[in-house]
Amino acid sequence: MILYVIKKGSSIDSLVDKLGSRGASHRIVELYGRKLVLAWPDNIVEGLTDPSIEATIKTKKPYPLASREWKKEDTIVNVNGVEIGGKRIVIAAGPCSVEDEEQMITISRTLKNLGVSMIRGGAFKPRTSPYSFQGLGEKGLKILRRVSEETGLPVVSEIMDPRDATLFREYVDMVQIGARNSQNFSLLKEVGRIGKPVLLKRGFGNTVDEWLSSAEYILLEGNGSVVICERGIRSFETGTRFTLDVGGIALAKRLTHLPVCADPSHPAGKRDLVAPLALAAIASGADMLLIEVHHNPERALSDSEQQLDIAGFASLMERLRSVARILGRDV
Repeated sequence: MILYVIKKGSSIDSLVDKLGSRGASHRIVELYGRKLVLAWPDNIVEGLTDPSIEATIKTKKPYPLASREWKKEDTIVNVNGVEIGGKRIVIAAGPCSVEDEEQMITISRTLKNLGVSMIRGGAFKPRTSPYSFQGLGEKGLKILRRVSEETGLPVVSEIMDPRDATLFREYVDMVQIGARNSQNFSLLKEVGRIGKPVLLKRGFGNTVDEWLSSAEYILLEGNGSVVICERGIRSFETGTRFTLDVGGIALAKRLTHLPVCADPSHPAGKRDLVAPLALAAIASGADMLLIEVHHNPERALSDSEQQLDIAGFASLMERLRSVARILGRDV
């Protein structure tokens, strides 16, 4: 893959004509204020020159836009004033599922007072069993919108179906792609066109390269506001729900300019394991944590065993601040 960085204000008509005359494939995308042209295969486009080209990069990764090969500085993703990818580690917390408005308003006020920057909550719930609680759907998204208006905190929630893009554009501040949909390429393309920041979870059977290639689908639609999220992978271990790949977090930080999030709740599977996994995640370089918190976990309609109660979360926040200071960061 050859990536051409175009000079600001230059026309690419001549470059596109040259690519066409060689029988090359190409895509044009605008990211981070720059116009880029991706062209392939290499053996056809190598050696091509044009006055519009500022830089030519022969990329080695299958995800050139997500790679540091062309963008070496870290990307900061802004979610309604909350910056992800800088010195401050962003904490997004809330229940696994939106259950009712009173629940969400009450817990969100408390979490804000504890220093949380964003509220998470599932309105459409992908469940292994079709008989498990599936979420409130559009009603849940409307509740999240009222929570954001009440607290001033941005909200993040998971989309399941491309047909719901309009709802997510209206009601949420950050759109989450869950592990089960991390290679649902039609959904990735649609979410890339929504125009909202995206939180992309790693599939539990995906390599780091496959994870970043999924991010590439979103970037290719012109949406550079992507945060990738490690949430545990399948392994032979049965003592935890999944295996949190802290090595994968560290590797992703080297390979991509995108911010990296970690979800310690899902791999833990048990609430007493959430704190050590959260601390390990920020020690390995995570820029954001996504943590499940419920005011009464035992009565939660989904993932009750892994959700922290308020006291447990408050204690974790203090420990996170201590570790962050050692790393030269804030929470």
